[in-house]
Amino acid sequence: VFDTAFHQTLDRERYLYPLPLEYYTDYKIRKYGAHGTSHKYVSQQAIEMLGNPKESRIIVCHLGNGASVSAVQDGKCIDTSMGFTPLAGVMMGTRSGDLDPAIVEFIANKENKTASEVLNILNKESGVYGLSGVSSDFRDVKAARAEGNKVAAAALDAYAYRVAKYIGAYTAAMNGVDAIAFTAGLGENDDITRKAICEYLGYLGTELDEVKNDVHGETAIISTDDSKVTLLCVPTNEELMIARDTVALVK
Repeated sequence: VFDTAFHQTLDRERYLYPLPLEYYTDYKIRKYGAHGTSHKYVSQQAIEMLGNPKESRIIVCHLGNGASVSAVQDGKCIDTSMGFTPLAGVMMGTRSGDLDPAIVEFIANKENKTASEVLNILNKESGVYGLSGVSSDFRDVKAARAEGNKVAAAALDAYAYRVAKYIGAYTAAMNGVDAIAFTAGLGENDDITRKAICEYLGYLGTELDEVKNDVHGETAIISTDDSKVTLLCVPTNEELMIARDTVALVK
């Protein structure tokens, strides 16, 4: 059971990069995604919570030290934020996420580093850790913000903003959204981060219920009854999804 498997349903125009085509045909450079097992499980749970409609548009936000967002239409993944490697997409605990690729050469030239050394920085010294200068652990960064650390506060704001941008993009990709599900360590347990992300989503008609949002590690609807988009907290269960996929493959 491969962690990229759920994302193999992407259409060609969505998984190909705008590079000379031979880089795909010769080296298979394309979007593969990651966290697929989690996205599959959570999207299935979300569809069940919506009453198993025949048509559904779900955005899954897998938010942990590693983070990715996926668009799931009628149970099939049509796009995801991680790419050829898990470095792409939203900013993460120590990973930069999307940036101008020319930055790699610029840093390499300025600091006399190899491309591999710069990529190591982008993977292990960037993201919330790099921007805040505090930690890759969101609990530490939030504690610093509470103590008045403005740099830590800016890093957390940047994180919420980038997740919200992907939600907006995937809403456009599916021409709408029925539910947004938050999962993984941060998504399941951090009501403050969920609220910060949802503050950008008013244009979708989303209404977060702050009482319902005070939930940690439990499956719950966290939107108001009047919300046009259902907001969900769904703990992931990758082990169960692997077991289910294994049974299906064996059969």
